[in-house]
Amino acid sequence: MRIAFTKMHGLGNDFIVFEAARRGDVPSRETLQRLADRRTGIGFDQALVLAPPRRAGTDVHYRIFNADGSEVEQCGNGARCIARLVATRLGIRERPLAMDSPGGLVRAELRPDGLVSVEMGVPDFDPRSLPFVADAEAPSYRLDLTGGPVEFGAVSIGNPHAVIRVRDVDDAPVDTVGPAVENHARFPRRVNVGFLEILAPDHVRLRVHERGAGETLACGTGACAAVAVGRRHGPLAEEVRVDLPGGRLTVRWPGPGAPVWLTGPAETAFEGQVEIPETLGSTG
Repeated sequence: MRIAFTKMHGLGNDFIVFEAARRGDVPSRETLQRLADRRTGIGFDQALVLAPPRRAGTDVHYRIFNADGSEVEQCGNGARCIARLVATRLGIRERPLAMDSPGGLVRAELRPDGLVSVEMGVPDFDPRSLPFVADAEAPSYRLDLTGGPVEFGAVSIGNPHAVIRVRDVDDAPVDTVGPAVENHARFPRRVNVGFLEILAPDHVRLRVHERGAGETLACGTGACAAVAVGRRHGPLAEEVRVDLPGGRLTVRWPGPGAPVWLTGPAETAFEGQVEIPETLGSTG
């Protein structure tokens, strides 16, 4: 079976985007893994599947699958790419878009400067929202790993994040501590792990180990999570520049009870078609 796709990225966090004619039509986990291979497939961090709207007043419903084929709840860079693609296809120029996802409703705005802003919802610090096994909500938590203890903040941005503050992200143990925290038993559904260096109240550096994908060049929800943790339990300002390996995002969060906004680029790399050894089947 042949499917058409669009290859997109947000600061190098890359995606294939394709449409499902029926709700739930997606390739198998094994096929997604093969497509994600950067040598023998297309290569991507996440696959974004577009489907017809499920609720009134929305423009699209989307699902997100990691490079390992696992489905996740939300993706900030992916949401911006979807907004750019859907707005172009529907000819939407002035009004905001309303997009439905497993992580909740996302509002998106295409700005005159070419960037895309998305509202990622209200950060949820309740450990049960991630989920994370803890006795109660706290400013920070501790895990005892093989290499020693790690302290972090935890928050859900529609998907789960642990944020570790470091002195220098260049020396952060992303490739060892990231997988260890991601797969820790206290995170039943695994977790994304951010390594945060605070340069000033309005300027940070960040690297993110994404569950099911490894370290990516940029992570939109990871940037939102880092600012939310750093603002609620630290010195960060309402609007923060977040420098990632792939470039800069801007995160604005007024504070508890308010939604967090993410702004950055969304680029199309190319369009193509790929043959997959199956007929798309419904997965819910």
